[in-house]
Amino acid sequence: MDQRELESRVKALTKSVAANEPPENAIKLLESLKKDAKPTEEMLRATKAGVFVAKLRANPNKEIARSAAELVIKWKKLVEQEKASRAQRPKMGSPAAAPASSPVPQACSAAGAKRAFTGDPEKRSFTADGVELKRTSSGVRDRCIGLIYNGLAYRSTESSDDVIARAVAVEHAVFVEFKEDEGEGYKKKIRSLFANLKTKSNKDLGKRVMSGDILPEKFAKMTDEELKSEDQRKKEIELEKENMKRAQVPMAEKSISDSLECSRCKMKKVSYTQAQTRSADEPMTTFCECMNCGHRWKGTQST
Repeated sequence: MDQRELESRVKALTKSVAANEPPENAIKLLESLKKDAKPTEEMLRATKAGVFVAKLRANPNKEIARSAAELVIKWKKLVEQEKASRAQRPKMGSPAAAPASSPVPQACSAAGAKRAFTGDPEKRSFTADGVELKRTSSGVRDRCIGLIYNGLAYRSTESSDDVIARAVAVEHAVFVEFKEDEGEGYKKKIRSLFANLKTKSNKDLGKRVMSGDILPEKFAKMTDEELKSEDQRKKEIELEKENMKRAQVPMAEKSISDSLECSRCKMKKVSYTQAQTRSADEPMTTFCECMNCGHRWKGTQST
């Protein structure tokens, strides 16, 4: 495959991903590049193929990400072999020193390596990370991408490139789920995902989304109940059991008095109970409730 063909296929791959075509299209192009392309360092530099393919390793689709990672590794090995071959040439020919080989492009030398975040992960946001949010033609959608970014970045040390890539994928999945409508339902869902990502007792949610354990398409459809952590569910179950126990405790039997008068409606239909709320040598507290108007008081009659 020559440089022109390499450039043509990379452009087709770029267009396929940008247009959100079915993942099979991008995977097919990546596999063809893996099979047919044996680019030199100069070809990778000229076409910037390595840079683009390396970015696809953060794609929300696991198959695309895996195929892109394998292709980057293959191209890196080809560049390293090319460098080794150049280094050996002076021994077989002229004694003159061979010109120093130019550095491997960033996409191949570090396989597009991204710098992990090293600051305080609890203070991260797209503004603090210096991330550009303009990713769509809609201001509403871009702001929602920023909200998801803030949720995913919270307590995360992933690079800003990886976080924004996943935030864009999540927002797109929500946008599609709500039939490409930026209405209240779409905004409410974005706020719900953000709130759950920021919940301190649900610290694994963001990690699972970033790792791909929860794909953007699934994340966009999860209910509030499904978004909760196991610890949250256990606490709610325990609370429900405790409330059930309390509900089953027999209530103190109420007496009806025709001598007590309600200060609000002046009717003498008052029920009352007594309980020792203070020390034993203190009188019991009387809790009164008018059966006519529902007015309640305790101790001495009050208005």
